[in-house]
Amino acid sequence: MKIKMTGILLVICFLRGIMNKVILFGLAVLAAGTVLAEDAVRPNILWITSEDNSISWVSCYRSQNTTTPNIDKLAQDGFRYTYCFDNASVCAPTRYTWLTGMHAISCGTQEMRSKVEIPKNVIYYNKQLQKAGYYTSNHRKTDYNLSSSDDPKKYWNQSSGDYASAWKKRKKGQPFFTVYNITDSHESRAFGNLKKNSKRDPAEMKLHSYHPDIPEMRETYAVYADAVEQMDSRVGEAIAKLKANDLYEDTIIIYNSDHGGVLPRSKRFLYASGVHCPLVVRIPEKWKHLYPKGKNPGDTVERIVSFVDMPKTWLSLAGASVPDVYQGKIFLGPDTEPEKEYHFSWRGRADARFDCVRMVRNRRYAYHKNYAPFAPAGQYLAYMHRMKATGAWEKYHKAGKTDEVTGRFFEPRVSEELYDNDEDFDNINNLIDSKKHKKILKKLKAEMRRQQLACFDSGLLPEEIRNQRAQKNNMTVYEMLRSPKLYPLEKYMDQADISLARDKKNLDMFVKNLTDEDIGIQYWAVVGLLLLEKDAAPAIDALKQMHDRAIKNEMPYLAPYSAWAIFRAGDRKLGEKLLYALLEKDYKNSNIGNVMDWMDDDDALPLLKKFAQRKSLATSVTKDVIERAGISISRNP
Repeated sequence: MKIKMTGILLVICFLRGIMNKVILFGLAVLAAGTVLAEDAVRPNILWITSEDNSISWVSCYRSQNTTTPNIDKLAQDGFRYTYCFDNASVCAPTRYTWLTGMHAISCGTQEMRSKVEIPKNVIYYNKQLQKAGYYTSNHRKTDYNLSSSDDPKKYWNQSSGDYASAWKKRKKGQPFFTVYNITDSHESRAFGNLKKNSKRDPAEMKLHSYHPDIPEMRETYAVYADAVEQMDSRVGEAIAKLKANDLYEDTIIIYNSDHGGVLPRSKRFLYASGVHCPLVVRIPEKWKHLYPKGKNPGDTVERIVSFVDMPKTWLSLAGASVPDVYQGKIFLGPDTEPEKEYHFSWRGRADARFDCVRMVRNRRYAYHKNYAPFAPAGQYLAYMHRMKATGAWEKYHKAGKTDEVTGRFFEPRVSEELYDNDEDFDNINNLIDSKKHKKILKKLKAEMRRQQLACFDSGLLPEEIRNQRAQKNNMTVYEMLRSPKLYPLEKYMDQADISLARDKKNLDMFVKNLTDEDIGIQYWAVVGLLLLEKDAAPAIDALKQMHDRAIKNEMPYLAPYSAWAIFRAGDRKLGEKLLYALLEKDYKNSNIGNVMDWMDDDDALPLLKKFAQRKSLATSVTKDVIERAGISISRNP
């Protein structure tokens, strides 16, 4: 009997084991099916970017000049971010930041058309999307501001043709990531015959307080408003195509501009009109777990979002791997990171015009540091001056018709600025000396320094000096920036702060630093003396010696800056002689052309008139400066 019972128990245990294995196998199959199902239904992502428009041109952000019903409807069905900011304020450095997930200043690519080589550990976000199984397409802006043997364009499955065609070319069930760049609102749309092209009444346009009320300005506003509304219609067309292809409820739609703009003093500048951008995200209900926490469609989101956050966030939403070198914060989805308190922006050379500005802000206050305050914000830029409003504004200013607010754009800048963006979106009331705002100023200055150090801010050395140093040491700029020996950033930042303070008690330090072994320290010493103007008179001999060394050793920036510093310090005759010699030696060098443009008209005109009698002048900054001054260039052989 015991034997029979034992046998029965063994059979039961055997059968139970088989059943357990069947159950386990079934659970494994079910789990695998779930994984496959989740993979198959990953969201498509359509990223729509428009060119050159700040929040001031989108009606759901209370634009007074335009109506953008398609973007407004997208905001009603999705989430409208109220504090989204570009890091760069101009296109190519912005797209570099999007492509790499890194601040361009962290790699030395903040200047337009910098074409700087980057190391292999900088990983493009589109490459990561492809690895994650997405069909990727870009239609069709690929202005990435770099020169690399690893061409980022090859990581798009498609970068030509109609953007909707990409959805049809993917494999069955494959999710897509499509970038659709709309050019209708680009700066160039505000060029041309204003009166003929405008559909609306210029008299109805609401101008920023820093723009003078002149016909060309109003007409340009009107033409550009038409362009923005055309851009909005393109957004509507893209949404309609999703619906026509039965993809609307399977696709996350993102809309934002590539930076602010477009009237002068917005695009390329770090004021609110240049960096405060629209951002709207619509997420289908099937992925409501990706909604911003505590928000429902139609809500606004007050979280600060920087453009550097976007590639990291898009990769997270797609389930792709996020490279460790990415510097942003994920602001959507299950991997959302804690909200940051501050946003950081930067500005470098635009075309041939040198500049260096940093800005850090929270939701309300923005602190700006001008590292080249001797240059007016509104220095001549050929492309910007193709807009009739720009030239008309400058002409109006030179005629003495602007006031303290509308004329400031064309004057040398102060070293620091502080603005209350809640009360002063136009950023015209500088609070830098306000006792009431000392506490927030201290916080913002500390945060700026922290951000600069964290990013290895490359802008504390001028571009040519920086690139020469990297080349000499057989490394990329990215690698050079991370070598404290080759790039002592804190030391440069400290010296720059001393120079920007414009305190004559630092004169002896500046003179001593003119012979420092580090050309970076020499540069900031020259800037310090340049900003002291007549208080730098005791340093004229030392500046002359510096100038001679700069000529002999071909040190960029130092020769024209030291000659100008001598002129401003009071020895106009010597300064003129040195500047003219530089023109004769290499007038096509943008450094000397920039200095001639930055000088007061009365100071520069005698030199330019004399120089203009040459046989001919090739295209250059100097030639532009001469022609803008109304000086005839000799055409005689």
